[in-house]
Amino acid sequence: MPQTVADATLRHQPERSDPLAELRALPVPPARGWAVPQGGRDHHVGSAALWQGTTTQLAGLFPFVGGSGARVRGVPIGHDLHTHEPIGLHPGDWLKTGLISNTGLWVQAQPGVGKSAFAKRLGTGLCAFGWMIFCPADVKGEYTALIRRLGGTVIKIGRGHDAINPLDPGPLAALLATTSGRERDALRESIRARQASLLEGLLLLELDRHPTPTERNLVSRAIDLATDAAPDNQPTIPEVRAVLDQAPQQLLAAARIGESRERYFDLVREVLSSFDLLVEGPLRGLFDRRSTARLDPGSPATSLDISVLDEETDEVVAAAMLCSWAWGASMIEARQTGHGRNILWIQDEAWRALRTGSGLVEKSDRLTRLNRHKGVASVYLTHSMDDLEALPSEEDRAKARGIAARCAIHVYGGLPASELRSLTVSLSSREADMLSSWQSAGTWVPGQRHPGRGLYLVKAGERAGLPVRMNLTPRELELYNTDSAFDAAPRSAAA
Repeated sequence: MPQTVADATLRHQPERSDPLAELRALPVPPARGWAVPQGGRDHHVGSAALWQGTTTQLAGLFPFVGGSGARVRGVPIGHDLHTHEPIGLHPGDWLKTGLISNTGLWVQAQPGVGKSAFAKRLGTGLCAFGWMIFCPADVKGEYTALIRRLGGTVIKIGRGHDAINPLDPGPLAALLATTSGRERDALRESIRARQASLLEGLLLLELDRHPTPTERNLVSRAIDLATDAAPDNQPTIPEVRAVLDQAPQQLLAAARIGESRERYFDLVREVLSSFDLLVEGPLRGLFDRRSTARLDPGSPATSLDISVLDEETDEVVAAAMLCSWAWGASMIEARQTGHGRNILWIQDEAWRALRTGSGLVEKSDRLTRLNRHKGVASVYLTHSMDDLEALPSEEDRAKARGIAARCAIHVYGGLPASELRSLTVSLSSREADMLSSWQSAGTWVPGQRHPGRGLYLVKAGERAGLPVRMNLTPRELELYNTDSAFDAAPRSAAA
């Protein structure tokens, strides 16, 4: 067989020797060393020390360095459970750098493990970045202390406190005075559409059905007439109700019933009764007069505290939430038009209101449809996906699940195994086991820290989740405490 020049060259090359052959031939020492003189025997092998530093400092120690690949992007929310690297979260920065496609956050965990603490830490940090925190319907008043500490505005709504007119355009009124032409017309139409959507939502709540097309048309026309008659072009719900009750010629023409006032009142009787409940019923004095407080778009934080109504029926709380959302949404529109601060919109306990009537999910979503185009990051907090399953209709449940699925960032705390199957994001088996292990304490010994307190799994897309431990500062422990009702000194058993 003919040989090539390359074959001949390889045949005449000397064999290479392994310079480490002698070392490789030595026996491998046991973990504690050899039990002979000079054998390096040690009775205890300590664990390696863990040190943390920057890439510049530790570059020469490679490969003895582990990293999670998660840079601090925004608000420090804790440290990685495995690598101890700091983890940061900033919806706006994550959006700009392509990590996420929208700024929605879904936070879900058992009660008491720190859902609201996570939202408060995120909000506090974003305030330092120039953002504004907005809590449109604080049912329990648990954000009040933080908002005041940040120098923000707390508007307490309830009997004996402030009242808001949900039809008040809020900061948009000032913009109307400074715009003209098509921009002014577009702004007026936006205000009108939001007012009509709110009243339709309140009617849905009271009627327990969707308003008919005729009812919706008449209410919209009544809003126009009441707006023109109001001295400041800011009607109240009683003024809209009064226009409907007067049956002016414009409304008779809109109803297409000729001159028959009797037929007209047959059409609007239930609508008038529903407005009567809003004006004279359980919500009397809350949303039936002019606003006694004003929203300040320049405030670093704002909260609409409706904790006075916490013991009321779900229908009352739902109506209060819808009105608060509508009033707060005007500030979002003003921000978009005036190019003001970015806003962190926190929605806590929202599902309590939405389960009271079929169709409220759509109405609330229309009122608070906040996305990246408006410079707003929405945070939804819930205990369980069962909160969504309690909604009255399958259509509502599907829309609520869609809201959860559309959020680009999901933050999970301790959850039972049964809850993991209903999540809208996929988890690895390791992530699922980790969340289950955080759900409850394994001992009856009092005073032990809940195993899931301050532990979160941050998911974004199909990436591996970031397991984070968040430790609060003493000042944060004071501001974020949601168990203050149990902090009073206990009475003596002999008393």
